[in-house]
Amino acid sequence: MHFLYFSQDCSRAAEQLKNNPRHKSYLEQVSLRQLEKLFSFLRGYLWGQSLAETMEQFQRETTIDPEEDLNKLDDKELAKRKSIMDELFEKNQKKKDDPNFVYDIEVEFPQDEQLQSCGWDTESADEF
Repeated sequence: MHFLYFSQDCSRAAEQLKNNPRHKSYLEQVSLRQLEKLFSFLRGYLWGQSLAETMEQFQRETTIDPEEDLNKLDDKELAKRKSIMDELFEKNQKKKDDPNFVYDIEVEFPQDEQLQSCGWDTESADEF
């Protein structure tokens, strides 16, 4: 719980800095996630952590576990995970202006193994 409290403090401090009218024009192009990372590194430094420890801790905080059941999270934690996924999507998204952008990509997937069918698609239409 102690760590969660300080993690929330970093998020709150980042939001306050970004929304402060004095700094708003300077921070328009800086994402909230980047500011949270900055505050996390400052927090680690103040706690006497090495840079490697702080980076590892931040990585654990900001990595999505594909096995995690997101249905069991509270609203705040779910919003945090969604924010992380949105940022990753934005980072990996190909836009029209990107040099490697291709409009209509068609991909053939190898069919080396027999496809496994799901139970929902094996029933006949007569059963309805």
